[in-house]
Amino acid sequence: MIKPFLTKSIADLSALLAQAESYAPQLQRLADTMLECFGRRGKALICGNGGSAADAMHFAEELSVRFCKNRRALPAIALLDSTVLTCAANDFGYDAVFSRQVEALGNPRDILIAMSTSGNSPSVLAAVDAARANGLTTCAFLGKDGGKLRGACDIELLVAHNDTARVQEIHKLLFHTVCAWLDSKVD
Repeated sequence: MIKPFLTKSIADLSALLAQAESYAPQLQRLADTMLECFGRRGKALICGNGGSAADAMHFAEELSVRFCKNRRALPAIALLDSTVLTCAANDFGYDAVFSRQVEALGNPRDILIAMSTSGNSPSVLAAVDAARANGLTTCAFLGKDGGKLRGACDIELLVAHNDTARVQEIHKLLFHTVCAWLDSKVD
């Protein structure tokens, strides 16, 4: 029967939702930083692997197309073009798939948003290093204990839970909240 699995998922998610308001200060910092970034003609570069790659693409499309209202398009790029990924992986190794794009596309007025439930992905760590070297503001959406990425970014949203699915559900709640806030600020 599936019901016990559903009951456990609901209980785990409910416990995390009860703590969600504790993210408000860092979430406001991210939202303010993004609004400032877009106001100075900067862009958001977003990266992640696996499910976090899907979340990176989802976040970018909510910004560049629309979330809940028609407003001007906000410049956001998920660093997940398959030709760029495979070329960088082939020529430089998988660890460089995001950092090469940050080097190519990133400017000091931009923000890199790194998504990693473990915080230990070498490709995401390298992207943050490249962003810092190029003067970008950095933000990490993390899970578990934050891994090696914990403390490495200007803004950090750590969902301290070991279940990747629950972490990603809270990450989605957080970035959707940023999108809703930006919808209220941008025409």
